[in-house]
Amino acid sequence: MSQTSSEPGKNEKILFWASFMTLIAAGIGFSVRGAILKDWGQQFSFTQSELGTITGGGLLAFGVTIIFFSFFADLFGYGKLMLVAFLLHASSAIVTFAATPVYAAYGKEGAYTCLSIGMWLFAFGNGTCEAVINPLTATLFPKNKTHWLNILHAGWPLGLVLGAGIVLGFGQVGQPIRWEFKLGVFLIPVLAYGILMFNKPFPRSEAHASGISMGTSILTLLSPVLLFLFVIHAMVGYVELGTDSWIVNITERVLGDANKALMAFIWTNIMMFTLRFFAGPIVHQISPLGLLFFSATLGTAGLYMLGLDFSSSTWPWIAAVTVYGIGKTFYWPTMLGVISERFPKGGALALGISGGIGMISAGMLGGPGIGYKQDYFSVQKIEETSPATYERYEARNDKGEPAKTGFPIVSQFAPDKAPLVAGIDNGKYKVLEDYQGVKKDPTKKIGIDEELDIIAAAKAKDPNAKGEDKLEANLNAQKKWWMEQGLPNEANDLPKLEEAKTYGAKHALLVTAAIPATMAICYLLLIIFFKLTGGYKQETI
Repeated sequence: MSQTSSEPGKNEKILFWASFMTLIAAGIGFSVRGAILKDWGQQFSFTQSELGTITGGGLLAFGVTIIFFSFFADLFGYGKLMLVAFLLHASSAIVTFAATPVYAAYGKEGAYTCLSIGMWLFAFGNGTCEAVINPLTATLFPKNKTHWLNILHAGWPLGLVLGAGIVLGFGQVGQPIRWEFKLGVFLIPVLAYGILMFNKPFPRSEAHASGISMGTSILTLLSPVLLFLFVIHAMVGYVELGTDSWIVNITERVLGDANKALMAFIWTNIMMFTLRFFAGPIVHQISPLGLLFFSATLGTAGLYMLGLDFSSSTWPWIAAVTVYGIGKTFYWPTMLGVISERFPKGGALALGISGGIGMISAGMLGGPGIGYKQDYFSVQKIEETSPATYERYEARNDKGEPAKTGFPIVSQFAPDKAPLVAGIDNGKYKVLEDYQGVKKDPTKKIGIDEELDIIAAAKAKDPNAKGEDKLEANLNAQKKWWMEQGLPNEANDLPKLEEAKTYGAKHALLVTAAIPATMAICYLLLIIFFKLTGGYKQETI
């Protein structure tokens, strides 16, 4: 089959756009999950840290899978790996959708298990795709790798935009739509890439086609410059995907409007999608490392602006996320382009390990870490303004003890820097929010009463029905808490909780700005290094 960059054949085009479709599927799933975190928190009484751990676990699995299959991509063949990815994506939907009935039977822990496993399966599918599509694109377009990798990864923000549009569209229906229907749309592009890639011939990686052995690829990984790039990619994963996991949730918190949050998210990702098509001309002018330095500088400025008080209204917030969005646009694909251009003997292995490290960092540190920081700073604020409110809304486990969580890894080795903290219980907070609607319209009911009415109606039809006893007990316990503690103090608690949660969300972004600032310094060091050693240029095998 033809493998030229200037005139790809029909099969190459089909493979490229099928690869593009895998990132649309991943983006839709990621985007919708970010938007329905609030639904999960309210339905299953999760804290921000618990939600961050669920999303972070998926990113961790994503990274591990990329690395694992990068070792075997050429051995198994790309076509077989894509079949595995298709099956993993389909099974992830089944397990995730089981969370609601499992919660009814086994409570919060059962739902947490389903959502976590479902997230891991989805991530396994994404990781398997990523192990294929990056070296595949580098092989199909060997003379314009950075440009075409940026175009490939434009599928990611397009998927994010489509996912946000799906949530926004369902929101206009006029009545609440279950999160299962919103999330299920990601199966459409999964089916599309499965059909496009079915029974198509796939090339081997550029390194494998040139006779480079696995041993040579592994030795290439020991290059100090490549190892330094791996470290930077870990920071890229933390700041890009970690922040993206939370940005819709945080924007809704700051602006107080779910539709505005989704519109802001759509805007930044449309911009990101468009800009990635122009990476080639930009790189031609300033080099890949120059583009990365510029991006990290803008990313730092954007996150810092988001954390300041001035960006607490709509247009200043949009301005700040625009700066951040431009900054994050070129991180991931340009990093892969630099690695593929400078270390072609590393083949699929070097690309897979770099992407895998980025995903693992996002999963272990980014998603959970930013969730933890929200809890930490929210609790810090509410303990200062109203300790009694915090005592009422403190997250607790099934034994009634404070449900304390920490910053992954950091809390274990530096507990003084990241102490364990019990965040604000989103399930209790949801009852407080529901009550504000009841005050405006007395014909409405809080969610607890609506769910208890549904269970009562089901039992009236079938007195011997089982399976919702645990759910009913949890709802009754929550209602007892509300009548005895929540309702008598709601007028005082609401403004204190809103202030604390907004403070926690913005401050989490403010301190995250330190990551792209560090990246900018690293890129500058690489620019100086290459300047002193003959300049940056693409290596060939």
